[in-house]
Amino acid sequence: GKPDTETFVLLQTAFDAIRTGGALPAVLNAANEVAVASFLSHGIGFTDIMDTVTETCHEMEAVAKRSHTLEEILLCDREAREITASKIRNLTR
Repeated sequence: GKPDTETFVLLQTAFDAIRTGGALPAVLNAANEVAVASFLSHGIGFTDIMDTVTETCHEMEAVAKRSHTLEEILLCDREAREITASKIRNLTR
């Protein structure tokens, strides 16, 4: 059957990132790794994962879709991790 993108909202975000291309899939992955690590260490709630990852992807979409070289992709990955960590710090204050 069709994937359940209503229950698993980030699945649709991942499909959209792949369709957009560039470094956006790497941005989504980086943001997700940071958010999940924070959740597992009890820093944020489960639904905060979706919110922070989605916000980071939207914030970085314009630059990420124009990023194609390895250097650009790695830079987007690092920036996504920093942005996500900042969003999490703001949530946990």
